[in-house]
Amino acid sequence: MANLILPPDWRLPEAAATDEAAWLDRRAFIKSLGLGAIAAGAAPAALTGCTSGPLSGSPLPDSYPYALPAFQRSDALRIPQAADITEERVAASYNNYYEFTTEKDRVWVRAKGFQPTPWSVEVKGECEAPRTFDLDDLLRLPHEERVYRFRCVEAWSMVVPWVGFPLRALLAKVKPTSRAKYVRLITLHDDLRYPGAAEQPWYPWPYFEALTMAEASHELTMLATGIYGHPLPNQHGAPVRLVVPWKYGYKNIKAIVRIELVEARPRTFWSQLAEDEYDFDGNVRPDIPHPRWSQATDRMVPTGERVPTPMYNGYAAQVAGLYGS
Repeated sequence: MANLILPPDWRLPEAAATDEAAWLDRRAFIKSLGLGAIAAGAAPAALTGCTSGPLSGSPLPDSYPYALPAFQRSDALRIPQAADITEERVAASYNNYYEFTTEKDRVWVRAKGFQPTPWSVEVKGECEAPRTFDLDDLLRLPHEERVYRFRCVEAWSMVVPWVGFPLRALLAKVKPTSRAKYVRLITLHDDLRYPGAAEQPWYPWPYFEALTMAEASHELTMLATGIYGHPLPNQHGAPVRLVVPWKYGYKNIKAIVRIELVEARPRTFWSQLAEDEYDFDGNVRPDIPHPRWSQATDRMVPTGERVPTPMYNGYAAQVAGLYGS
């Protein structure tokens, strides 16, 4: 019998991307912080990002403003409790992206006019060769498709085929120094292009997140420029976003424009607002409940099926050693 070469055991089959249907809304959390009082004079539509009403049209764009390079599709080895890949139209119409709106099913509507090109990502800080990469520079890096389980802190999940490259490939180009202990990532700040940000000034925009250098350098951590075999639609964070599959969705920052290598642990967007609810690590831990709900199970989108949440979202074998457990 011929020898079988198995792909790394984090890989999910291409037949493993999910549909979404049930969710726990963070608007209740916003109210619990008293942030609604800050916007006391705002119209109700501003508080939700847009007015409700029937939706029409497709959440998928007719064309894309940039093209992906050639990439290899991963052969897929299931992780425990992997489900089928989520239908693309479902994943495209169910998104958390507060810069556009807090209404998950309407992000794609408000994101339609967003222009993700031209684009650049500045990388600076504790490194020997700080540099600004334009989108073409990023697209020249070797790309591949990876099917990952995606888990939101709100206890819903899907399975998504991302296209991109390891974050460590980009970091290697700027030569981090020994003082680089953390990687801080910042998204675009533009109220004209982000109506939800303009309508919700009580948030500390722009969105910002961070990883330890060990997390950022892990082979699973990637920067995605594509999804489902084509460039990212705007609602997914075009043109470049972070994907860290063992962490909750809030760690997976979208539309990145700056990366800073720093020595001291930085604050992050949600941990700055409520660290007891959204900690710096943001690891998927079914054994640690959120203060307001259990994390032991999650709802698959769009079926609503309740399934046990695996430790570190199914990637414990690869990443538990980063945390001594």
